[in-house]
Amino acid sequence: MLTINNLSVEFSARPLFDDVSFVVNKTDKIALTGKNGAGKSTLLKIMAGLQQPTGGTVAMPDGLTVGYLPQQMKVADETSVINEVKKAFCSQLDRQAELEAVSAALAERTDYESESYHALIDRMEYLNERIAMESGGNMEAEIERTLLGLGFLRNDFERPTSEFSGGWRMRIELAKLLLQRPDVLLLDEPTNHLDIESIQWLEQFLQQKARAVVVVSHDRAFIDNVCTRTIEISCGKIYDYKVPYSQFVELRKERVEQQMRAYENQQKQIADIKDFIERFRYKPTKAVQVQSRIKQLEKIVPIEVDEVDTSRLRLKFPPAPRSGDYPLIVVDVGKAFGDHQVFDHAEFTLKRGEKVAFVGKNGEGKSTMVKCIMGQLPHTGDLRLGHNVKIGYFAQNQAQLLDGEITVFDTIDRVATGDIRTRIRDILGAFMFGGEAADKKVKVLSGGEKTRLAMIRLLLEPVNLLILDEPTNHLDIKTKGILKDALRDFDGTLIVVSHDRDFLDGLVDKVYEFGGGRVKENLGGIYDFLRSKNMTHLKELELTKSQSVRQVSAEQPRPEAPAETARQSRKLTYAEQREREKARKRMEKRVVDAEKQVGELETALAEVEARIAAGDTSEETLALYAETQKNLENAMSVWELAQTELDEYVGSCN
Repeated sequence: MLTINNLSVEFSARPLFDDVSFVVNKTDKIALTGKNGAGKSTLLKIMAGLQQPTGGTVAMPDGLTVGYLPQQMKVADETSVINEVKKAFCSQLDRQAELEAVSAALAERTDYESESYHALIDRMEYLNERIAMESGGNMEAEIERTLLGLGFLRNDFERPTSEFSGGWRMRIELAKLLLQRPDVLLLDEPTNHLDIESIQWLEQFLQQKARAVVVVSHDRAFIDNVCTRTIEISCGKIYDYKVPYSQFVELRKERVEQQMRAYENQQKQIADIKDFIERFRYKPTKAVQVQSRIKQLEKIVPIEVDEVDTSRLRLKFPPAPRSGDYPLIVVDVGKAFGDHQVFDHAEFTLKRGEKVAFVGKNGEGKSTMVKCIMGQLPHTGDLRLGHNVKIGYFAQNQAQLLDGEITVFDTIDRVATGDIRTRIRDILGAFMFGGEAADKKVKVLSGGEKTRLAMIRLLLEPVNLLILDEPTNHLDIKTKGILKDALRDFDGTLIVVSHDRDFLDGLVDKVYEFGGGRVKENLGGIYDFLRSKNMTHLKELELTKSQSVRQVSAEQPRPEAPAETARQSRKLTYAEQREREKARKRMEKRVVDAEKQVGELETALAEVEARIAAGDTSEETLALYAETQKNLENAMSVWELAQTELDEYVGSCN
């Protein structure tokens, strides 16, 4: 479907990758991985047509659509959320208008055998097929489901986009991209601005509704749940594995071990040849053999070992000065911006050495609480820091606060003091900024390299209360693992604001959930917290139940005691009870009928896919595939709505 042929890219005469070739098939879900600076984002830009390679080509069929979400982008400010997202359907409206124009042109033509007439016929068939594939449901309903899934509320729809933060604007762009349903979806760090529940919604969307997907993400749990194929960029080459990321990690270890054995054997061979040349260089009787060995040495192609050695990167926090037993005490703390109460009556106490996570939807107050702790925002209530508390703070935009016009070395030199100034190059080398990398300007670094540089600055001063706000954004998976190990060994108190489940797993032993204006303490790790959420909330999310409905439910009075409920039930007349039962049965039947329809269409789709896999790619078969896929998506929507209606009705009767 999309073919990359012999691609090569150079920056300042330095090869980034060379002779790269692979194919993206119709339903591939690909994780593109590699260390920071390996060229992942560059490759996505080339595939999207936004950047030209030094050599090679990217080939695709006519009419193939490619959607690209970069890490950072500028978004519109002059309209509302709903009107901005509706722009996703502009191409569909344009195709509809073109189809009408082509139909009108054909009606006026009489040269039925001419090439131009047949070209119009072909164009009409293509437009009909594209429109059939894209018209998978009502536009308004699709927009609503997508925005709610990405965390927006219904009352956000008419708000100007200018009122939203950069992270929420990125969600607007992601919504537009998902609604366009491109044939190939290229996503560069899509989870950086999403909370845990929105990530889970995006996972389901990509699994069930997206076609081909190529994703760069440092969220291991996300790519494991979405992707079934892994392509790694390493040493300027690619390695293609038809397995999810977790299996790729194990296979990669085996590959590197084989490379290492081959490298060691080659080094021994080279040493033996050089030794022979040196011993017999000046003996006339061995001149022929020496020349033969010299030519043999020149022909040897050096074996490269993939970039796996992170032993140099040993992230270790300085020993934490001893603080009081309770570094942070929060009593009845609240924060409002105008009429909007972010949270209120927050109460919790952190003990020395505790490691906790702040989680919740974006906009519920996690970063706001951090800024209150840092003294950057006024608040109500009592927030006290304990005795001898020294805070180290890593903000979400810490990497962007670096001066792009100075070098990596100067960035650290300006904040280093005392003996540390004599060891700056050693420190940078330990963080994989050795040699020439230390003299690079900050502005040419990748997002992950900037984050790593910002982390070095944090390490230069010993602290005992470490607050990290989304520290893993832009870090590659290996570096995240090293940071996680260092935080486990950190002997001070830790607060982590993060949506990265894999990073938090095994690191924190308590979770504070921000939501609905409250801060709720949850004992246990992140997956203990998620299991409890699944029992109460995430099931509704999976059914794409709107957040406003959930909010209304949350605001209802607490359920009355069973005895009181029973007394009220007895007040219903026999006729009323029968009507309720009939209504419930009608709803249950709609759910059963919808499930049956989904099952039948899934079977029909599988049969068509089998025909295509067997080589039947006729226009009739492809049109049947598009129509069946559209009908299945509609049936899924009908089932979701029927199930939601039944759940709400049963809940209202209990």
